[in-house]
Amino acid sequence: MSLTQRVQQWATFSRTWHIIDCTWQNPFHIAKIIQKYLRGLHKPIYHPMNDCGDHVVAINTKEIALPGDEWIKRVYFHHTGFPGGASWTLAWQLHEKDPTMILKKAVYNSMKGNLQRRHTMQRLHLYAFDDIPDNIKENISNEIRQERVVPTRLDEIDPKIVEKFGKLMDYPKDYVIK
Repeated sequence: MSLTQRVQQWATFSRTWHIIDCTWQNPFHIAKIIQKYLRGLHKPIYHPMNDCGDHVVAINTKEIALPGDEWIKRVYFHHTGFPGGASWTLAWQLHEKDPTMILKKAVYNSMKGNLQRRHTMQRLHLYAFDDIPDNIKENISNEIRQERVVPTRLDEIDPKIVEKFGKLMDYPKDYVIK
């Protein structure tokens, strides 16, 4: 076996670390992408009985975007296991308590039918912001592309560029917005 073939084989069988930025992403769509890397579906050696998945680091989970009025209408169920321990929590309340929980539940639900999903979820590392510990940062070797492009906000654009941009009309100085 040549040296290049040996390196390709090592890369195929090793667990690589991937990072994904969740800013303005729909957690249910991005969960399908994440679970492919966690289960190893992107590798040529994938088999349902083979545990060949990689690690995925998801950052900025506090900035996820649910479509429409999902923040108000989506409900998450939890049961403590004791009598009367059932509770239902709205998505915005759950997100305030733990900004990583909605994405964690979305990834867990996207792996239905996987008998090892509890074990597989241990390779998912979620962070509410972009501050990652150094020991995890040094392992990351790949970036997963976001599903949606994050638009640039108007307050982040240089004011000189905004002034040069064409306007349809200028409001009078005494104009009042009601």
